[in-house]
Amino acid sequence: MEPTETPARPQVSARAGRFTESVIREMTRLAMRHDAINLAQGFPDFAAPQAIKDAAVAAIQGDVNQYAITWGARSLRHALADKLARDYAMEIDPERQITVCCGATEAMISALLAVVNPGDEVVLFQPFYENYGPDCILAGAKPRLVTVKPTAELMWAYDPADLEAAFSERTRAVVINTPNNPTGKLFTQPELEHIAGLCQRWNAIAITDEIYEHIWYRDGDPERRHIPIATLPGMGDRTIMISGASKTYSVTGWRIGWCVASPELTGAIRKVHDFLTVGAPAPLQEAIAAALRFAPEFYQDLAERYEARRDETLAGLEAAGFRCFKPGGAYYIMTDIAQFGWPDDVAFARFLIERVGVAVVPGSSFYDDATLGAAQVRFCFAKRPETLTSACERLRAHSLQYPG
Repeated sequence: MEPTETPARPQVSARAGRFTESVIREMTRLAMRHDAINLAQGFPDFAAPQAIKDAAVAAIQGDVNQYAITWGARSLRHALADKLARDYAMEIDPERQITVCCGATEAMISALLAVVNPGDEVVLFQPFYENYGPDCILAGAKPRLVTVKPTAELMWAYDPADLEAAFSERTRAVVINTPNNPTGKLFTQPELEHIAGLCQRWNAIAITDEIYEHIWYRDGDPERRHIPIATLPGMGDRTIMISGASKTYSVTGWRIGWCVASPELTGAIRKVHDFLTVGAPAPLQEAIAAALRFAPEFYQDLAERYEARRDETLAGLEAAGFRCFKPGGAYYIMTDIAQFGWPDDVAFARFLIERVGVAVVPGSSFYDDATLGAAQVRFCFAKRPETLTSACERLRAHSLQYPG
C-alpha cells in the first residue's frame, strides 16, 4: 500500500504568529541605518557609574565566571533584601523570596508562566510596555485591557469602573507598571488601594514591573512617591514584585533583574526561571550587589538629573510643535501628533527617522488596538543633554506637517 502524503502544515507555531517583532528594537535598527539620533529605545548614551564597572571587572578578574546559584548569587539576594528593608520597610527572606533573572523582561515571563494557566485572564493597563501582550500569549492567557487616558491636565488616569469590569472569577493576575513605560504615570496610593481591593476580592495576583522605581519626580508635591503595592495591607503574599538594575544603574545590557514574592510563589518562579535561562551572569551579579548598597544620595541625584533632562526635552518638543504629556516618572515622554496631520504614527515615525534624523517609537505599538495610539509617539530622554539638544534642534529645523 502506498503511503499517503502528509498534509502540509505551518512550520511556525500559532502562538508565534500572534505577535510581531519588537517595534522599539526595529526603530533602533532604522535609526542606525539612517544615522538618526535614537530617542526610541530606552537606554542611556552616557556611562554607567564607575564603581559598578570596577566591581564587575574585579569579579571577572577574581574568577567569578562560572554558574551562580540558579536563583541568584547570595551576595545579591542579601543586598537586595537589605535595600528593600531600607527603602520600603519590607521584611524579605533572601533565601526563600528572591529570584534573580536575566533582566526584568525574563522576570515578567517567568512570573506569568509560574502562576497563569492557559485560559486564565490577565488584566493589562494600556498603553503598555510592548512585551506584556506577547508574554500573555506565550503563557496562554487572555488579556483584559483597561485603557489609561490623558486628562485635561495632560496626565494619565483610568476609569475605576473600567477596571472593576475587567476583573472576574477568571482573573488570575493584573500587571502594574509604575512608574509607567510609556506614559510616565506614577500610580497613586488611592489607585493602588483600589487595585489591591480588587485583587483580594477576586483572589488575583498583582505582578508589578517597578524597573523605574527610583526615577520619579515630585513636581512640588512633597507627598508624591513610588509605592510598591506589595507594601499595602493584604498584598504581601499576593504580589510578585519585579525590578532590576538596568535603568537605575544605566546598565541595560547587563540583564540583571529580579522577582520578589512569597515563598510559595517564589518556588514556582524559580523552577520556570531555571529552565528558561539557568541563571543570570555571575560576575555582573556581584557588581549589582555592590550597587544596591549605594547611599541614598545616589538615588536622589539620579532622579534630579533625569528631571532636568525631562524638563529640557519637554521645552524642546513643545517648541517644535508637539503636544506633550508630562511624565511623573520613568524617562519617556508621550506626545500627541494629531496637529501635524499624518495618517498614522508609523508613517510619522519613519519620516522623523529618514528625513529629520530623530528616532521615536510609534504610539500604536503600546496598544492592543493600534488605532488608539495612531496619533501618538514616544520620546526617550535618557540621553546626554547635548544629545537631547541636538535632537530638538533637528525637530525645530524641519516642517513636521504631513506633505500630502
